[in-house]
Amino acid sequence: MAVPVAFFAAFFAYPVTAIVARGLKADGVWQFGRIGEVLTQSDIRQVLWFTTWQALVSTALTLLIALPGAYVFARFDFPGKQLLRAVVTVPFVLPTVVVGTAFMALVGRGGLLDELWGLRLDTTVWAILLAHVFFNYAVVVRTVGGLWGQLDPRQEEAARMLGASRFKAWRTVTLPALAPAVAAAALMVFLFTFTSFGVVQILGGPTFATLEVEIYRQTSEIFDLSTAAVLTMIQFVAVGAILALHAWTVRRRETALRLVDASGTARRPHGAGQWALLAGVFATVAVLLLLPLAVLVERSFGDAGLGHYRALTRDDGGVFLVAPIEAVGNSLRYAALATVIAMVIGTLASVALTRRDAGRLVRGFDALLMLPLGVSAVTVGFGFLIALDEPPLDLRSSWILVPLAQALVGVPFVVRTMLPVLRAVDVRLREAAAVLGASPWRVWREVDLPMVRRAVLVAAGFAFAVSLGEFGATVFIARPDNPTLPVAVARLLGRPGELNYGQAMALSTILMIVCAVALLLLERLRTDRSGEF
Repeated sequence: MAVPVAFFAAFFAYPVTAIVARGLKADGVWQFGRIGEVLTQSDIRQVLWFTTWQALVSTALTLLIALPGAYVFARFDFPGKQLLRAVVTVPFVLPTVVVGTAFMALVGRGGLLDELWGLRLDTTVWAILLAHVFFNYAVVVRTVGGLWGQLDPRQEEAARMLGASRFKAWRTVTLPALAPAVAAAALMVFLFTFTSFGVVQILGGPTFATLEVEIYRQTSEIFDLSTAAVLTMIQFVAVGAILALHAWTVRRRETALRLVDASGTARRPHGAGQWALLAGVFATVAVLLLLPLAVLVERSFGDAGLGHYRALTRDDGGVFLVAPIEAVGNSLRYAALATVIAMVIGTLASVALTRRDAGRLVRGFDALLMLPLGVSAVTVGFGFLIALDEPPLDLRSSWILVPLAQALVGVPFVVRTMLPVLRAVDVRLREAAAVLGASPWRVWREVDLPMVRRAVLVAAGFAFAVSLGEFGATVFIARPDNPTLPVAVARLLGRPGELNYGQAMALSTILMIVCAVALLLLERLRTDRSGEF
């Protein structure tokens, strides 16, 4: 546990504390009265209300729409399943600014639906909510579907043989076992929507803003660090309370899980009802996920054909010091290193959290591991520049800052993927191996690893994909001569002109393809057909 604690202390707690102190300290004195002043402002209260309201509604809509997909991936076996699993994950790893732009091009004024049929979502909130569902659909499918596929179906079959109806058997047997995964998925979706940045910034305009958008505005446009620090503290406290409650709930429920080999639980659909459910999931994926991606590809070509892609190979000296296409190689290298860091830190933390002799302080670290997803990425990125500029952590001019920031986002995914499975391993198996003389390392290698190897692969793949799309912190620390794909897209979108917009869409399409290929390769490497997160 010492290594994960040191990592988070140095690269999360220290930068965040430094930026908050910079905003709330004046002449060495803490200005806590500033908190009350900020909270009395009507515009800040409106931001707090909208942030909470849209996060709750987005979470509910995502669960409602994605849970049928989780069931289909867990229990059905059909041609193209691996490809479809990769497809539904691609939207999540796209930069949020790209997601916002894609939905504006799809449903906004002058968008594709407006041009074809005169259909337009005049209510901006609905566009934001749909974009959040698009963005987080994969979270529910892979988190809940992964565990659902490993639940022993014979337990539900036994309940039905004893006279329970299909719904009652599901409600009394399967649903309680799925509760940890549903809670984890809901928490992730809530965090991502609560801290939504790019989507709301693009679609919300000057009318709607989340805490994350307001923190960015106060930091980079108004230069009011004290207000930004107060908003960061509010976000930190709210997310910390939710994570603590969630960790307590998960610990109480996960011990009841009984897992089986997921490869034997999926069957081809039979009966009109199951085929109708499968068709409904395909229709949802086509309309909600593929259509915005198709609009993204269409806008990358526009009237210029391949002109936007050819322009990526040229350095115009305006946005970057290198040709925009070099952002692809930079992103792959950064993401690979970030994945290694996230897997080492996340695996060590997960193993420590499953130890029977773990104290209350160690168990509480479970909730703290999720905080990088809830604290403003803008604050973390700006904190890197403020705090990591003196020995022994004089890293402000080093390229390593980018993968470190990406790893902070990847670690929670590794822990949330591996921890439920590790906790579900029968502790008696570990004890039997230890009694027979196995060392702790051999117990992990012979007992735990065979049961969680699929979760390890999925955690690594998802950490890699998430690192590719990280934007909030990277935008502050990526160097002009080594931009990442999301930063390159954002900078191109920020410049006027059809060529810049087309290049941004072309880079977004490349990012989408890279993520799809990476995820598809991950599915090919797996030896089972489960739908783990």
